[in-house]
Amino acid sequence: MSTKDHGFQADLPRLFGRRQALTMIGATAAMALPGMSYAAQCVADATETEGPYPADGSGRILRSNPNVLTESGVIRDDLRQSFGPLSGTTDGVPLTLELELVNVDNACAPLAGYAIYIWHCDALGKYSLYDIEDQNYLRGVALTNAAGKARFTTIYPGCYPSRWPHIHFEVFSSPDAMTSGRDSLLISQLAFTEADSAMVYDAHAAYSNGLANLARNSLSRDMVFGDDTDAQTRQRTLAISGNVSDSLSGTARIGLRA
Repeated sequence: MSTKDHGFQADLPRLFGRRQALTMIGATAAMALPGMSYAAQCVADATETEGPYPADGSGRILRSNPNVLTESGVIRDDLRQSFGPLSGTTDGVPLTLELELVNVDNACAPLAGYAIYIWHCDALGKYSLYDIEDQNYLRGVALTNAAGKARFTTIYPGCYPSRWPHIHFEVFSSPDAMTSGRDSLLISQLAFTEADSAMVYDAHAAYSNGLANLARNSLSRDMVFGDDTDAQTRQRTLAISGNVSDSLSGTARIGLRA
């Protein structure tokens, strides 16, 4: 079983002066994004901070202690709408995620019946239940099938000044085990490439601060991803395909010591 970091970590501002030319965007906004395959990678994902906005009942970072994991309807496919007692829809480029959970201690065999909880910011870098208190969208749980795969429909997350574009996730042994984040087997995060993020942020009006915030950050300097091994970085960087003017698909493998 994997251990996890219960330390007092948060998304602290890390403002680095990094500007890279993005001349490839603009007129190319409607073109298909190239897919990238890291299927050959099979390493244990690093345990990372859950950040200050998990809404998993753990209450380790902020006093606010909501827990969507006990809400009826949290196991769902489409995360773009709020659920339970809340209602509302967020805007952004649609993103279909397929996450493959494997056992790195057993030749990367698929892990079926596990629960994966994901959450991430909206197009402007805001988190539901915290920055947007009356919404709980962009949060939800999917169960892995016989092939170890869990699927979600969400949006491409935005970028805020202190972090590289990312998605948070927690892995639980079963839906019955997900009473709070304290019971998860792994807490970690998924990353996006600069090229994919720049293309999305330039193409859709909802990401009005995306390009400016992206230019302030760097994957290699990020407080979470910066100390990954090359293999870990490749494995948990989402491979994006599709058309930014329509919808995108993203895939990644999650390596668990089970």
